[in-house]
Amino acid sequence: MKAKSGLTRFSNCFILRDGKIIKEDLWIRNGKIANPEQVFYVEQEEADITVNSEDSLIVPGFIDIQINGGWGVDFSYDSENVEEGVKKVSKQLLAHGVTSFCPTMVTSEKEKYSNILPKIQKRQGGEHGATVLGVHLEGPFISLAKKGAHKDEYILNPEKGLESIKEVYGSLDNVILVTIAPELPGALDAIRGLSNMGIKVALGHSSASLAQGEEGIKNGANLITHLFNAMLPFHHRDPGLVGLLASKTDRQVYYGIISDGIHTHPAALRIACRTNQEGLILVSDAVAAQGLPDGAYRIGPQAVNVNEGRAYVAGTKTLCGSTTALDQSIKTFKEATECSLEYAIEAATLHPAKALGIDDRKGKLNFGFDADFVILHPKSLKVLSTWIAGECVYRSS
Repeated sequence: MKAKSGLTRFSNCFILRDGKIIKEDLWIRNGKIANPEQVFYVEQEEADITVNSEDSLIVPGFIDIQINGGWGVDFSYDSENVEEGVKKVSKQLLAHGVTSFCPTMVTSEKEKYSNILPKIQKRQGGEHGATVLGVHLEGPFISLAKKGAHKDEYILNPEKGLESIKEVYGSLDNVILVTIAPELPGALDAIRGLSNMGIKVALGHSSASLAQGEEGIKNGANLITHLFNAMLPFHHRDPGLVGLLASKTDRQVYYGIISDGIHTHPAALRIACRTNQEGLILVSDAVAAQGLPDGAYRIGPQAVNVNEGRAYVAGTKTLCGSTTALDQSIKTFKEATECSLEYAIEAATLHPAKALGIDDRKGKLNFGFDADFVILHPKSLKVLSTWIAGECVYRSS
């Protein structure tokens, strides 16, 4: 009897590869995208399983680098059962095509970091939920003037650089991304130290001038947190962090942007993507109310009221994150900018993978890459099924 090849073939499908949607079969083996030419001509193998995709669209799995929680869970507040909270959210994200994410902590009291960070461990995804890439720490090293929904009594300066960072956070083993305001005392040393450790740094919640932003990039930062929100508005004499989109920096500057129809005007979305196409990353910035009705929730130490899908710090008109999942953000973005479908999807797949430095294995359907992908309805873009390492982890009813 011939041994099994371990190959699965998806036929009658359109796939997104190298920035184009093409009619081509997708081959999977051992959790990776397989090269059919190698299979046919060298190994002369056939697929054990063939899946008729019925002209569906197959794209890389979505990657959300900024998400505060969802389905009643807030990663910054629910410290006693944070492991269960992360599991719950990671499982729910599969229905939205998210195969990898960065649980995000907002500015919190110091004790929260030592309690929560060891419990949010990096973890490979599967039927239990999306892959946990590492924690995104958004604060407390941010500008008081641009605190947004962050509580001012917990905001700090990194005066001793990386030492200040470690004093507050403790172990950084589970951290992949830190948001810092580059104009703060000690911030450039902190950015440089984190970058040398392999941790990505985003500039945000900041009153920085363009020159201060450029210094942050020179010292190792490569991202901007939720562009236009919690930073100086664009001014023609000093465009602030927004100016980094057209700055002559040596490296590509990536920027998260919230496309929920609330945080960012359609014209602002168009300006951003036309100014710096390669850097645009769609983020949900979702809060605990994601997937749930209007009501009372939390984001870290702050109480939140959600009214008609808009999340506000309780008793104010300060927006504090979104209630929109990443799959809907892609649709909203495409409609607002009239960009190509290929570009809209790469803004939630390839671009975040590049920003995090994991584009050697995620964010594309290239041969040898992780077989993390989403099967979409070609017109409505509804998530029909979600796959991690070549295994179906969610199927729409």
